[in-house]
Amino acid sequence: MKLFVGLGNPGSKYAGNRHNVGFMALDRIADAHSFGPWRAKYQGLLSEGRLGSEKVVLLKPETFMNNSGQSVGEAMRFYKLDPGDVVVFHDEIDLAPGKLRVKQGGGHAGHNGLRSLHAHISDGYERVRIGVGHPGHKDAVPHFVLKDFSKADQDWLAPTLDGIADGAPDLAKGDAGRFQNAVALKVKPPRKKSDAAEKPAIPSPKPELSPEPKPDDRSPLQKLMDKFR
Repeated sequence: MKLFVGLGNPGSKYAGNRHNVGFMALDRIADAHSFGPWRAKYQGLLSEGRLGSEKVVLLKPETFMNNSGQSVGEAMRFYKLDPGDVVVFHDEIDLAPGKLRVKQGGGHAGHNGLRSLHAHISDGYERVRIGVGHPGHKDAVPHFVLKDFSKADQDWLAPTLDGIADGAPDLAKGDAGRFQNAVALKVKPPRKKSDAAEKPAIPSPKPELSPEPKPDDRSPLQKLMDKFR
């Protein structure tokens, strides 16, 4: 069994924030794979279902980002799970928009949601880092992540979330490579060969025509004389 955790802040005020992309990822998985209804449990919202042959619980902590570990720890204790059974979806400012990476363990890099998870369940969980871009200066980061995605962001955000839903069964069974490939195929599908790109056929050269023979206007006598020359 796997516990998929999406990080974010509860309430409509934060629903479209970059910081809430973890919630968005879980919502898309739940819709695409017909998970059960969301219900309040373990200081969060929980939905149960299956991804392939694997039973999966989706959890969106409602403790606000800075205390996400409280909700996740409570759910883990109930289901008797280890940190290695937990996959956390979160925003990542150190990745360009539309980029996604899966990482096992490691530091929290100043992310307050991950910092809380480290404190409550250790750092042994798997995380799906969803790139949202960087504002350019570290002082601008808090304001940047708490702002909504722009309309232009939908060009990469929607296919990224669709790819996460497509690859979720592979992630649940531990195949991070296939999962990341599913996302990449949605974000940058293979190009089709256009007719314009095809080289035009080179026409075959026309055969040269032999010149027509000139009419023989010699007299019969001249023809006979030319014959014996």
